[in-house]
Amino acid sequence: MKNYAITIARGFGSGGRELSFKLAEELGINSYENRILTLAAHYSGLEEQEFVEVNEKLRGGYIGVQLHKLQAHLAPRPQVEVFTSDDRLFEIQAGIIRRLVAEESCIIVGKCADYVLKDYDNVLSIYIEAPRPFCRARVMNRLGVSAEEADHLITTTDKYRAEYYRYYTGGNHWDNPVNYDLVLNNGRLGDEKCISIIKNALKVKLGVEA
Repeated sequence: MKNYAITIARGFGSGGRELSFKLAEELGINSYENRILTLAAHYSGLEEQEFVEVNEKLRGGYIGVQLHKLQAHLAPRPQVEVFTSDDRLFEIQAGIIRRLVAEESCIIVGKCADYVLKDYDNVLSIYIEAPRPFCRARVMNRLGVSAEEADHLITTTDKYRAEYYRYYTGGNHWDNPVNYDLVLNNGRLGDEKCISIIKNALKVKLGVEA
């Protein structure tokens, strides 16, 4: 069977990142999020000739090796700065995502991956959300902040993600359910039921026995 990918977009505090790592472990594949951006940022900073040389290497099974050298961060990473675009960085990141999916089955969290891979027939796209009280409690617990601070982080991070998605997808809305195959409320379902539903969707859409 050819490789498949699961893309996961998520509201901040909904538990989508943690769910992705649990799902990856059960499926025996890798989950990528911050490492893709870290690698893309490194390549983006190279001089043009250096970048051309690295870009050629990326075509030969090089991506997975490089990503695995980077540390995966499991803790939530809020965005408090104002969104500013970086088209070169995004294009490099999108190239990494496409080449990664050509190399292996994997889960990709965020990064407009559902949009980048929208024309692929081997992709299952998921959006994870949860009510504010659920997200607030989760952020408070994971980051050790007050309820007010948690609310601020949720608002600013979700705003950043929405603007990021809108800019790089040409005006699409990040939380529009028609962008995804599944929209799941982790506050109602919990990680295990969400994972069970995703596994069933893998079988129904892609024929993957999980």
